[in-house]
Amino acid sequence: MSSVQGALRSSVQEHRKAAGLGAADLARRAGITRQALHNIETGHSVPTTVVALRLAQALGCRVDELFSLTPGTVHAHLIGDAAPGGRVRLARLDHELMAVPLQGAAGLGHRADGMITARREAEVEVELSGDLELAERSVILSGCDPSLELLAAHTAKSAPDLRVITCPASSQAALAGLAAGQAHLAGIHLWDAGSQESNLPFVRQLGLAQSVHVIALWTWEQGLLTAAGNPGGIRGVDELRSGGLRLINRDPGSGSRLMLDAWLDAANFSGAERQALPGYQDEVASPLEAARRIQSGAADLAPGPRVAAQALGLDFVPLQREHFDLIVPEAYQSHPAVRALLHTARSDAFLWELAALGGYDAAQVGQLRGIVT
Repeated sequence: MSSVQGALRSSVQEHRKAAGLGAADLARRAGITRQALHNIETGHSVPTTVVALRLAQALGCRVDELFSLTPGTVHAHLIGDAAPGGRVRLARLDHELMAVPLQGAAGLGHRADGMITARREAEVEVELSGDLELAERSVILSGCDPSLELLAAHTAKSAPDLRVITCPASSQAALAGLAAGQAHLAGIHLWDAGSQESNLPFVRQLGLAQSVHVIALWTWEQGLLTAAGNPGGIRGVDELRSGGLRLINRDPGSGSRLMLDAWLDAANFSGAERQALPGYQDEVASPLEAARRIQSGAADLAPGPRVAAQALGLDFVPLQREHFDLIVPEAYQSHPAVRALLHTARSDAFLWELAALGGYDAAQVGQLRGIVT
């Protein structure tokens, strides 16, 4: 387990400046050298009890106003990318702390567990903003469905002592993170055109050392996102043959990319034709980012779910319905936060909001679709 190391935080400089005292004056009144005062103000040395009392007397305040213990620092493994100064949330996965960056608009609405103070490759030092109690009761859920954040929020409301940390990732990246021990759960939608089956073929390819449960969350509509009013009159991928339409694609590890390629195959696009499509190689990392590109006029269509189109007021051409499943390794089946998440996914309050997002059918939520050993 990661040990927590506390540190002494000094507010002497702030109080000295507020009192209008120079460093030399305060050092003289406290009976120390100016260099010693500098070391205390910058946190490089800890004052004796006598010096701390003298400083407080000279500044007309209490000792605990000048010095306080920081919550401490911990060592963690970084999921994704973030620089020193970045805010993170923490979760214990087996015996290691994982740090998930708080980034983008979604990250602004969450309270951080700490801030990265140093990084060496994927290992980071995190200055804590509090204790680690909630981190010990948290799970990391990786996936790209925008509704996962809503599910996490409802879980927090129904079980405030537990937490689900969402980590945005395309479906294949979410599975890879699960296999690498960087997440407790993965939410995926991967269509295998050969077997006409969702998700299970890809989970079987993982070769994990333990059994995993494939649990149904919902099915959702996949299709083509188009500009409001569908000015191009788009009905399917065949319209791409005529030219004049610009595509925005998803990254190769995403379920939407797999579906687009299957639709192009069914429409008899050759490999060369596919690569030549305007925008085919222009990739974004999330369905909402694809929707934003269409909303801005940078593209005419993109593969993705109805929920992304509806969220930004776009039109949507439905082409297929597919499973969105939760992949849970055996080791985390009994984790309190996992149980709370599954309970919340079946709650009336969450399902009411999920239906309002558009394109979801949660009739099978919580049902076991298979166990892969």
